[in-house]
Amino acid sequence: MGGDGDRDERNSRAPLSRERILDAAIAFVDAKGLTALTMRRLGTELGVEAMSLYRYVGGRDDLLEGMVDEMVDRLHLDPDGVRPGPGEGWQAYLQWLAHGVRGLAREHPQVFPLIATRHPAAPWLRPPLRSLRVVEDFLSTLVDRGFTDERAVAAYRAFSSFLLGHLLLEAAVLGSRTAPAVELTDVARSMPTTSSSVDVRDYPLLRRLEDRLSEDHASAEFERALEDLLDRMERELADDLPG
Repeated sequence: MGGDGDRDERNSRAPLSRERILDAAIAFVDAKGLTALTMRRLGTELGVEAMSLYRYVGGRDDLLEGMVDEMVDRLHLDPDGVRPGPGEGWQAYLQWLAHGVRGLAREHPQVFPLIATRHPAAPWLRPPLRSLRVVEDFLSTLVDRGFTDERAVAAYRAFSSFLLGHLLLEAAVLGSRTAPAVELTDVARSMPTTSSSVDVRDYPLLRRLEDRLSEDHASAEFERALEDLLDRMERELADDLPG
């Protein structure tokens, strides 16, 4: 029976493709951390010269963005077939989506900080839901279930903030156990800085709501989330007091 050497030889003979390169990059970062990733090291991992990779990725910036797209788009594909159907409520959809994003954070804690950065070409896409396809799906699901445009955008903002706060911390803890910890400053230095606009022609709700999504309500959202937290703590405290 062949061993690891046989598998490595077969892998080195497998044809290169963008998908194979992105999958290898994700596996590399899972094992060795983001700061260790270079085109040369990734080429070595794939058994090819680094220059061979440039036929499929435009460079490290494109590689990082491709990794994020590959990861986040897995939420849309729903390989387990457990996505709530049209007859189920919006709460079931948000539960499914939240657990899907958490699954990514727990399975790939070294890669998740990349997902937790803003999209360089569309800063109005809030992490960690930073895929055009996923955000279009989110908004259309809520609008189809009775949300107004304004309510759907507000829900997207609140939901993404909730996920980011919880899962960045969880990924950081898991990352420190599995591989060298990823610092957010490392992520910031690694991410692309291009600011060209993205093409939203295939996403009618994003096209319609882009201006709303671009509005800055950070201060009000922070105060509202803080008040909600304090209210919940007050209710829990009251429940613990003797009647």
